[in-house]
Amino acid sequence: MPPDPIPPLLELRDVTFGYAERPVLDKLSLHIPRGKVTALVGPMGGGKTTTLRVMGGQLRVWSGQVLFDGQDLMAMDPQQLYAARRRMGVLFQMAALFADISVFDNVAFPLREHTTLTEPLIRDIVLMKLNAVGLRCARDLMPSELSGGMARRVATARAVALDPELVMY
Repeated sequence: MPPDPIPPLLELRDVTFGYAERPVLDKLSLHIPRGKVTALVGPMGGGKTTTLRVMGGQLRVWSGQVLFDGQDLMAMDPQQLYAARRRMGVLFQMAALFADISVFDNVAFPLREHTTLTEPLIRDIVLMKLNAVGLRCARDLMPSELSGGMARRVATARAVALDPELVMY
């Protein structure tokens, strides 16, 4: 079979990583194509969350390469890694919303932090993202006023606020 002419968005090549002396990932290779949904499935403690953290450059691997759009995350300086992460969205397991700001401001946070967009444009984007997850009417609520499912949907809206090329759940 001929090689795929479109390089993967994210690729792990023979990645080995662990905690202390215990390896969790052992020569893991993985290709995540652009525009495709890819799921990591396995038992609790099998390394799924560790793999996601490696993919986002949060963990330094013991050996192997982590390539995002052809660039090795492990070889990047902090500024390059920060720029690469701006192209990724992450939805944390427990939503990880800021408890002291509204739903609207939680979703607006990455836009304010990483862009120079005007407040009217940020407002439009936030409302569009909240509408996409069915929570436009929740914009003025505080995270403590949300159900667990609503909090996950707000976190999803925040994770995709910058229209990232890669979204990790």
